[in-house]
Amino acid sequence: MDPKDALNEIGFWLERERTTSFKVDAFRKASAVIAGMDVDTIAARIKSGELKKTKGIGDRTFEVISQALEGDVPAYLANLRERNDKPLTDGGADLRAQLRGDLHSHSNWSDGGSPIEEMARAAHWRGREYQALTDHSPRLTIANGLTAERLAEQLDVLARVNDGYDNFSMLPAIEVDILDDGALDQTPAMLDKLDIVVASVHSKLKMESDAMTRRMVGAIANPHTNILGHCTGRLVEGSRGKRPQSEFDAEIVFAACAKFDVAVEINSRPERRDPPSNLIAMALDAGCLFTIDTDAHAPGQLDFLDYGAERAEASGIPADRIVTTWPLDTLLAWSHAKR
Repeated sequence: MDPKDALNEIGFWLERERTTSFKVDAFRKASAVIAGMDVDTIAARIKSGELKKTKGIGDRTFEVISQALEGDVPAYLANLRERNDKPLTDGGADLRAQLRGDLHSHSNWSDGGSPIEEMARAAHWRGREYQALTDHSPRLTIANGLTAERLAEQLDVLARVNDGYDNFSMLPAIEVDILDDGALDQTPAMLDKLDIVVASVHSKLKMESDAMTRRMVGAIANPHTNILGHCTGRLVEGSRGKRPQSEFDAEIVFAACAKFDVAVEINSRPERRDPPSNLIAMALDAGCLFTIDTDAHAPGQLDFLDYGAERAEASGIPADRIVTTWPLDTLLAWSHAKR
């Protein structure tokens, strides 16, 4: 087995299990250390003892590399595969099987932990037909948001990545910040170049309800907006602690989503579970479309789709109203229709 593949797959399963980033990083960094070495070079450095002394290679990662070179599945990886041989949830299997893609994910160009190439490789491996890369927009400096210039550079990288696949597409996209006045935090010219625009509120989450409603509706009415991301901004668990949901007039917001053909995101991150179930029901009654997205910041988090599918199925959302069940050509016809 290729040692680099073994190390990266271990990272995937640990991320899927929501293991601490410190532990995951050990395997990702070890993979980076040997990335430029061929098998013969790695074997020679193991034999000489040089590899074990190399910065970024620890006892566990050295063991994985050595066992992989011997032609075996490393024991550590075999154990992880066995632990992760089932879906993350008990429910939602029927709907999960109908999902073709995911329209919200991040790379290390903003606040994700892995390169675009690795996110694409993992999405393809996990059976996606398409995966939208939605790194953040410039105002979100804490997340290393992309200026128009950096976004233009990223589009060139995405084109090269897509050249390596015949049956999978990494879609040029963005998670654009909704500014205080409802405007979108990126130039219209750059938004025109993208397949998917997810609009999300990331600041002033305690804004007064009427003002927040106007802010959200302004973004929803923008002809570039395809998806309303994690609409309440709440956090229900996790290392960042808990955060209450933002206050807004949900009937007005979801009516606007239905009017302007904007999908409501069911964010699959366990710490978000956004929207809450009562708001999913309101959006369903309002006639909204939906998308089930992972908001993945690492390859292993791409399997979080299981959580979103379970919630959507429990809420009774018909599969044909979930845009991520649609074939790519249908999805792109919808996403570009308003521009």
